[in-house]
Amino acid sequence: MAMKGNPITEELFDYIVEHFAEEDDLLRRMPADAALQGVPMIHISPEQGKYLQVLMKSTSAKNVIEVGSLFGYSTIWMARALPADGKLITLELSPLHAEVTRRNVERAGLASKVEVRQGPANELLATLRESGEGPFDFAFIDADKPGYVAYLDHLLKLIRPGGVIVGDNASAAGNVWKWKNHDYSTDDYIKAIHAFNHRMATEPRLTSVLVPISDGMCVGVVNP
Repeated sequence: MAMKGNPITEELFDYIVEHFAEEDDLLRRMPADAALQGVPMIHISPEQGKYLQVLMKSTSAKNVIEVGSLFGYSTIWMARALPADGKLITLELSPLHAEVTRRNVERAGLASKVEVRQGPANELLATLRESGEGPFDFAFIDADKPGYVAYLDHLLKLIRPGGVIVGDNASAAGNVWKWKNHDYSTDDYIKAIHAFNHRMATEPRLTSVLVPISDGMCVGVVNP
C-alpha cells in the first residue's frame, strides 16, 4: 500500500522550521547551555513547540499544566502562547532540571506567567486536584514514559471539557507500531507508550489521534 502523504525529510523539516517555527537566540542557545549544566538534550523540536502553540491558541488556553520541564524549552514555547493573564504550572522531578528551568524562564521574561513545582508528578498532580486549582485548559506530558497512564488519570480530572491533553514521544522512536502482542503494561519505554496510546484511543472521555510530528504526539480533546 502506498504511503499516505509525504515522509518528513530533512528538507521538509528545514522548510517547516524556517517558515513556521524559527527559534530566537534564547531558544537556540538553551540546549547547549543546559548540556553544560548536565541536563540531557532530549527536548521537543521547534515545530513541536509551534504545534503546541497552535493547539493552545485554538482552545483559548489560559491555564496550562506541563508534566516534565527538562530545562524549560517546551515551557517557554507554551508560555509565549498564553494571554496576558495566563499561567503555566510545570512539574519537574529533578531539582537540577527544575532550577535550570526557572533560570531559563526568567531569562525569557516569563517568570510572572510560569511556576515551576519540583517533586514527583503524581504527588503534585494530586495536590492540584485537592487544592482545587483547576480546571485547566491544556496539558502537555513529556516525562518518564512508564508514568504516562497515571498522569493521564490525574489530568482527566483536572482538564475542562473542550480542553486538550498532549503526550510526547507517541511513536517511541518508530517502535510502537512494531509491537505485535498488544501488551498494555507500562514496565518499559515501548510498552509504556503503547499503553498510553491505547488508553488515549479508547478512553470514552477523549477524542484522540496520534499526530506524526517529530517523535509523535498523541493529542486528545476532553469530550463535553
